[in-house]
Amino acid sequence: MLNNGHHAEAEPGSEAGDKTGNSACSPEKRKRVVRVWCDGCYDMVHYGHSNQLRQAHAMGDYLIVGVHTDEEIAKHKGPPVFTQEERYKMVRAIKWVDEIVEGAPYVTTLETLDKYNCDFCVHGDDITLTVDGKDTYAEVKSSGRYRECKRTQGVSTTDLVGRMLLMTKTHHSNIDKNSEYQQHTDNFGKSPKGHSPWTGVSQFLQTSRKIIQFASGKEPQPGDTIIYVAGAFDLFHIGHVDFLENVYKQSDKPYVIVGLHFDQEVNRYKGKNYPIMNVHERTLSVLACRYVSEVVIGAPYAATTDLLDHFKVDLVCHGKTEVILDKDNSDPYAEPKRRGIFRVIDSGNELTTDAIVERIIKNRLLFEARNQKKEAKEMAVFQALKKREEEKMKEQQRGLVNEEQEN
Repeated sequence: MLNNGHHAEAEPGSEAGDKTGNSACSPEKRKRVVRVWCDGCYDMVHYGHSNQLRQAHAMGDYLIVGVHTDEEIAKHKGPPVFTQEERYKMVRAIKWVDEIVEGAPYVTTLETLDKYNCDFCVHGDDITLTVDGKDTYAEVKSSGRYRECKRTQGVSTTDLVGRMLLMTKTHHSNIDKNSEYQQHTDNFGKSPKGHSPWTGVSQFLQTSRKIIQFASGKEPQPGDTIIYVAGAFDLFHIGHVDFLENVYKQSDKPYVIVGLHFDQEVNRYKGKNYPIMNVHERTLSVLACRYVSEVVIGAPYAATTDLLDHFKVDLVCHGKTEVILDKDNSDPYAEPKRRGIFRVIDSGNELTTDAIVERIIKNRLLFEARNQKKEAKEMAVFQALKKREEEKMKEQQRGLVNEEQEN
């Protein structure tokens, strides 16, 4: 069980990548509100995006997030998986975001920072390039209004797309990787010149520290309505957000607890290679949502008497999707129905995880080409930076040799 809270904040400097933020939050700057800017595509929003925004928020007081249009993304990267309206709503639902700017420019400029009164912008320690291979943050970097946070290892849109295309189960918890998944991590989206250090896939390793950073929150307060929902919440998407927002609206003082099923349980009732994200990844994705107060990791499939009594649940909600029977063919919501606390919630959104996978498969060649193109550009920049560093070292060595000869 993890407490979450709706506006929980991590402490500044809680990660190595937050060091630059500490100077921005010095006592003299604290005399006024420090406004921070982030921008991006935020396509297939996952806990890596949320972690970037968490770190960025910790560097100041007020976080503004610019989200690019479909047209801009298609021009510079390739086709997005989600529409701009879906991406706007997803970013709004992340609890560390105070405001979003729709249709933000792809290249971050001083003009944009000044327009929204932002002190600086924050980006991960990877690189973002325009269609012609230029760093999109070059201008703000040169002016000293750029801060860097640590990229979350073990997750990327590239990897998630690959998991969907492969239809294996090797990304689940407690299941060893087989050669097929290993081949994916080695080759998916790989450019002919090798792996980019920014796009390359690595395995996500959950830690208690990471959970605490996402979950810092509060206990239920007197008068709160404790609402329980359960499910896979796989590839946490806008359909889930709409559902949880409507659940949240069921009370004036809601305290929403999300029960997440273990991978093997999800695979039992979903089949194929589901869940796409393992239980540790799904935990962070759900914890980042502003409508969620608490998460139960590995919740039982049925809403039992023990569970309802333990959490003092006032209301149990389920979406309009089919309720799949438990292993013994019993109704998992029999007890809350008997107590008269069960409610079906219409999210108003028919998007499902299956539909997202269908979008990916339908456009498989486009997405593979996009990943290869992205990595090829990154490799070119990486090689150029490496060459520049080598030349600098050689220059320093020549200087040392000349100095020794003169002495």
